Amino acid sequence: MSAPRFSPDELWPGWTPSSTAQAAYGKHLTRIGQLIPALLYTQVMDRQGITAAHTAGCQDLVDSQVRSLVLECRDDLLETAAVLDALALCHGHGSYLPRPYQETGHPVPSGVELRTDASDVADQLVRHDQQHGTSTSGIIPAPLEDGCTDSERDAVRAYARREWITAQERWDVD
Repeated sequence: MSAPRFSPDELWPGWTPSSTAQAAYGKHLTRIGQLIPALLYTQVMDRQGITAAHTAGCQDLVDSQVRSLVLECRDDLLETAAVLDALALCHGHGSYLPRPYQETGHPVPSGVELRTDASDVADQLVRHDQQHGTSTSGIIPAPLEDGCTDSERDAVRAYARREWITAQERWDVD
């Protein structure tokens, strides 16, 4: 049985993408909508598997599962960066939290928090691709540093978006 196909208007129950997210990801936004529940489920199941193997004292199985997770790290970073970026785009453009961020006790607007999270995960993708030479779309931006600017955060998000679209175009069978 194949995964259900969603229209861009019904990517995930309760979530309707913004026109900005649609413009940024185009036909590939549907796949992001499918990834939201899959990423959440996979995180839980991976942790359960490693925990069960560790509890049972199966070190070889723990080692094997950890190796598999390491190999999937880049794909996970890319998928998570794309999902967070699409969700952040639904909240419009705007500012980010400072880096490093220190809790102030004041509520942070969800759009600001999503944009910041999206750029932080995209930064991890940038660092991974620089270290391992795994970029598929071209020039990798500089990684984020403390005190980085909003435009630097935008650049790492744009890079993750390009990487996502490049990966989708390679596997596009439509």
